[in-house]
Amino acid sequence: MGLPFLDSFSAAAGRGVWHADELGLADAQVTATGHAALDAQLPGGGWPVGAMTELLQGAPEAHVWRLLLPALAQAVQARGGPVVLVGAPYEPCGPSLAAQGLPVEALMWVRSEAPAARLWACEQALRCADIAAVVAWLPQARVGELRRLQLAAAQHEVLLFVCRPESAARSASPARLRIRAGRCESDASQIELHILKRRGPPLAAPVMLPARNERMAALLAAARLRRKLRLQQSGTVPAGETAASSATVVRIDAWKGGGPDALDRLAVVA
Repeated sequence: MGLPFLDSFSAAAGRGVWHADELGLADAQVTATGHAALDAQLPGGGWPVGAMTELLQGAPEAHVWRLLLPALAQAVQARGGPVVLVGAPYEPCGPSLAAQGLPVEALMWVRSEAPAARLWACEQALRCADIAAVVAWLPQARVGELRRLQLAAAQHEVLLFVCRPESAARSASPARLRIRAGRCESDASQIELHILKRRGPPLAAPVMLPARNERMAALLAAARLRRKLRLQQSGTVPAGETAASSATVVRIDAWKGGGPDALDRLAVVA
């Protein structure tokens, strides 16, 4: 009996081998991020289900909802359970989230300043069959603790997002996917996403996303235009002045007189 050619082994093996210079295929379920530019750079085209995704940011509340909201709304619709927020820095703005597809009754907010209590709550949430996703702010978590959360997410096939400070990028992590998010210095209307870890080659340039969704951007643009027209009609603004220079921009929390919310939104007060 003749021996098989080496080329036969190479062809068969090559079909199941991931090459480091290629974007890897997802080995489990994924959920689309809702951002086509980001999906194109992620294995399988979305957030990994049953694995940890680590988000690194300069401020704990920055960009989280803009980045995760489409996938969280999807997960709630698919699984029917709530999204658990562990250690969220600010109270979520329910009406704004509901307007973008995530009803406030689908949120569970676990408030605790103790790192051990946050880890415990996160692990218990991952073990609940009815949970759609877990978003946890764990700035002080150690590698061993993160590995335990990763295993729990894998066992119960839950979306898990862990938010940590930018300084954590220098330390090891069991996360399947690591992304550093920050506002683009050259264009404040954009968010830069640096993919630090994925199954694939290093990404030379960051993924750029609009800092606000299309609906919010349209509302702000319309408000600026209305204000400009009113001021022009009253003769207080020259006809050539831009809307941006004539608008007064304040934070939503300052306008409504309450505490800050989680959306980090800006509104134009007419």
